[in-house]
Parts: sequence; C-alpha cells; structure tokens
Amino acid sequence: YFVKVSWGWTFLFLLPFIALTTYVATRSLSAVFRRLGALLVGTAIWFSCTRVFMIVENATGACYNSSTVLEIVAEHTDKRSCITGGFFWDGFDISGHSFLLPYCTLMILEEAAVAHFVRFEKPWQRHLINALTLSLAFLFFVWIFMFFCTAVYFHDFSQKLLGTSCGILGWYITYKRWYLTPYSPGLPPRSTTKEGKRGYSK
Repeated sequence: YFVKVSWGWTFLFLLPFIALTTYVATRSLSAVFRRLGALLVGTAIWFSCTRVFMIVENATGACYNSSTVLEIVAEHTDKRSCITGGFFWDGFDISGHSFLLPYCTLMILEEAAVAHFVRFEKPWQRHLINALTLSLAFLFFVWIFMFFCTAVYFHDFSQKLLGTSCGILGWYITYKRWYLTPYSPGLPPRSTTKEGKRGYSK
C-alpha cells in the first residue's frame, strides 16, 4: 500500500522543498509558483499513465472463475464488475509500480540537487532544508528498494519493462527537454547571476 501512494509522499516532501529553495534562490513568488508547476505536471503524468495502464488491462483481459480455473465468466466484461463479483481478471497489467517508482526517484534527484547550490542565510531555513533533504533521501532509498522488490517478485518482464520505460520517458521529456524551454516550470535554480540574484540553470 505504501508504494501505491508513493507519488503522494513524494509530492508531500517536494512541495515545501521546491517552494523554499526557489524563493531563497530567486526572491520571487512568481518563480516559486512557476517551479511548483513541476508537481502539477508530475501529478498529470502519474494520473494519465495509470489511467492508460488500467484501460490497457481492461481492454486486453477476460474474467475467469479463479487464477487456477481458467474458465471465462462471460457476463463480466470489465475488471471492476469481475472483481466485484468475486472472480479473477487476467489482462496485460503494465506495472504501475515499475512506472511510478523510477519516476519519483528521478524527480527527487533532479529537485534535491539544488540544495548544493543555494545558500541559506537564516538558520531555520538551513535546518528545514536539511530535514526535507533527509526525508527525500529516505524516500529515494525506499523507492529504490521497492522497485527491486517489484522487479523480482511481481509482474511479467514485459509489463515491468514497459512500466519502467514510461517512468523514464516521463522524466526525460520533462526535465531533459520541456523544462529547458521558457514555457515550462523550468529547472531548479542552480546558479547566481551577475546582478547577485539566483538564476535558473540552463
């Protein structure tokens, strides 16, 4: 269950981390709201991909009496009614865990790296960022561990491969392509401009 809400935990700790680091680096509320857009994009990617995975499983599956007795129950043509009726649904189940865990870990890596570039003038800011960084590091290693557990114990290879590919693709399209453009949430601030204000990394 903890893995099923992994995006929620990642969102919970990244939100204050992104807000504080961006504000300290830029002194701009508009920059903060712009950067927080990365969390909205991440939420949209999570929701869209998981919905597509469910549609694929529903479209490619059938309802059976049980996982061992493969006799089709014709009256149940979708997964929800099949499961509700106490039967077993078998379809191409793209691994949501294999999708979400790599995506969360890559996003944490991208966002947490800013802690090395931003100088915090007030002690409470540094203490808060240290606590958030430790929390994100803990999540990072938990997600890695859970990912390997998924790789070993759950789903077929093709389902895990496709799920992982979707997670990596979501990260690549956003952080390595789209976020480099002006019309995007942008990358975390990692440099100082000549005027003394923190700037966004290019």
